[in-house]
Amino acid sequence: MLTAMFLAALVLITVHSQETEETITYTQCTDGYEWDPVRQRCKDIDECEIVPDACKGGMKCVNHYGGYLCLPRTAQIIVNEREEAAAESTSGRNNVIRRTPADPQRAPPNPTHQIQCAAGYEQSDHNVCQDIDECATGTHNCRADQMCVNLRGSFSCQCPPGYQKRGDQCVDIDECTLPPYCHHRCVNTPGSYYCQCNAGFQLASNNHTCVDINECDANNPCAQQCYNILGSFICQCNPGFELSSDRINCEDTDECRTSSYICQYQCVNEPGKFSCVCPEGYQVVGGRTCQDINECETTNECREDEICWNYHGGFRCYPRNPCQEPYVLTSENRCVCPVSNAICRELPYSVVYKYMSIRSDRTVPSDIFQIQATTIYPNTINTFRIKSGNENGEFYLRQTSAVSAMLVLVKSLSGPREHIVDLEMLTVNSLNYRTSSVLRLTIIVGPYAF
Repeated sequence: MLTAMFLAALVLITVHSQETEETITYTQCTDGYEWDPVRQRCKDIDECEIVPDACKGGMKCVNHYGGYLCLPRTAQIIVNEREEAAAESTSGRNNVIRRTPADPQRAPPNPTHQIQCAAGYEQSDHNVCQDIDECATGTHNCRADQMCVNLRGSFSCQCPPGYQKRGDQCVDIDECTLPPYCHHRCVNTPGSYYCQCNAGFQLASNNHTCVDINECDANNPCAQQCYNILGSFICQCNPGFELSSDRINCEDTDECRTSSYICQYQCVNEPGKFSCVCPEGYQVVGGRTCQDINECETTNECREDEICWNYHGGFRCYPRNPCQEPYVLTSENRCVCPVSNAICRELPYSVVYKYMSIRSDRTVPSDIFQIQATTIYPNTINTFRIKSGNENGEFYLRQTSAVSAMLVLVKSLSGPREHIVDLEMLTVNSLNYRTSSVLRLTIIVGPYAF
């Protein structure tokens, strides 16, 4: 479409006055032009810039003198600069009003009636056409949810940012349905949106990207050890502690409760650890095992006429001379009844005192002591028996050779307890010679099985 107007109305009014003659000039531009106060002439209006969607159907807008053209986008335009200058010079005329002294009765006409302004324009105080700001005067018809944008000779109703036109209404743009603005989650709001991050993350300074929160550095939530992982953290406890149900605090691990074999005797739980203790007479070895203390070597409290005998868990003091009348001490722990004494004829020739210690609740049957003849005579026969101390049948004497026998424990013994067992060896020869000797064995059963 070609729109151009080159003609202008010329109004010449002369006003006379008796005293002086003066000339008042009014200027008016034709449609498509506006007055340039700097160059003092009418200049072309670029409708392609001020008219929204001036051309439809893919046509391009080309400004022209006093109007504009809608041409195919492949069209080429050749402008004649002379015609342009001529168009600008003819687009306006000076309207002259003269007032002279010869006609004092004629009043100057009202300038407002001298020009006509196009739609969207109004006459100014300087008698020029100026744009009407419909947005400022309130003469627009934009809806309450729209924004009025003033244009030359008109106005436009636009939606505020974050909204788009749908018919005559402005509806919210759901930015969350568009290509992802947010790293994790997008929350649409009227006219805008904001981003949210998953637990364990926080928004970066760009308000779009989510970065991991190092909970261990920010505010260590763990009672003991904290390890940061992507989007979260893990708490761990020091040795001897275990995580509570809240996975944050640490509770002492009762090692004594987890196993009854952790200590040989008794386990004592402590914060973050445990310790093993042993009963009196024992000491801890290797942190868990109980070992007997040999009090005879450390704290011997026996008299000079006594010997100290250590057993599992304690010690005993026995007389250095255990012999009783009519026996006499011939060597250490050996007592002999003299042949010259008539009483000795009915008694064993010798009594030997021995001491041994066994643990409580020892597994049975178990070989515990061997008796053996110290002197071997030719053409003799040796027999062995338990003479006393076996009233409850805890022991059994098994002959292992012609000159030895083994004492067997057949019933388990619990300590602390002391057993005195007399083991007799009877010797007989072919000449009907008969003699015997006794080994008095003191068995001390310790209080514990270790």
